Order: sequence, then C-alpha cells, then structure tokens
Amino acid sequence: MKPIGFWFAHLHQALESSLDRVLADEGLTRRHWQVLNAPDETLSPFGDRREVVANLRTRGWIDGNGLTPAGREAHLRLKTEVGEFRSRVTEGISEDDYRTTIGVLERMAANLARE
Repeated sequence: MKPIGFWFAHLHQALESSLDRVLADEGLTRRHWQVLNAPDETLSPFGDRREVVANLRTRGWIDGNGLTPAGREAHLRLKTEVGEFRSRVTEGISEDDYRTTIGVLERMAANLARE
C-alpha cells in the first residue's frame, strides 16, 4: 500500500490537470475558477492570485464589487461543467465514504496545525 503522501500528491496533480482541461475551452485554469467561485477570497488561502484577478478584470467578469453580470453568467455556465467534473471524480464513492474521507483529512490537517 502506498503512503498517504503519495496519494495526496497524485490526487492533487490529477485534479489540477483534469479541471484545467475542463476549463480550457474558456482559456481558464483552476485558479480562475476559485476566484470566480469565491471572489471575496481572491488572495487566500491558495496564495497570491493577482494575475488571475487581473485576467478576470480584463475579461470584464469581476470588478471592485465582485462578479459583474458577465462574470455571473460565466460562473453559472462553468458551475455546470465543474459540477459534472466533480460527479466524475466522485463516481462510485458513497456520500458516507466521501464525508468520512473529508473528516479524516480535516483531522489530519488539524493535527499538523497543532505542531
């Protein structure tokens, strides 16, 4: 059995590259999706995303008040595609198994945060 660190790294890379392919037709990346999905949290917890924010401003999707009407339209369109992606990722995983996995990962992160 491979250690948990292997699976974290492998899953992270697989999620990044797969979601980037889902968003590629729009010329977007996962970071763009994160900003569109939570524009009030554009600089944390995933690091500095000023370049992504600037790109979305240039597209007219966000402004000083958050999502613009064009941004809300893009977000709704992409939300459907991302939802389908998430369904493919969790295919064959019960809701209970998913919740258990998230709970275990949260506890592991909390354990490390105390160090």
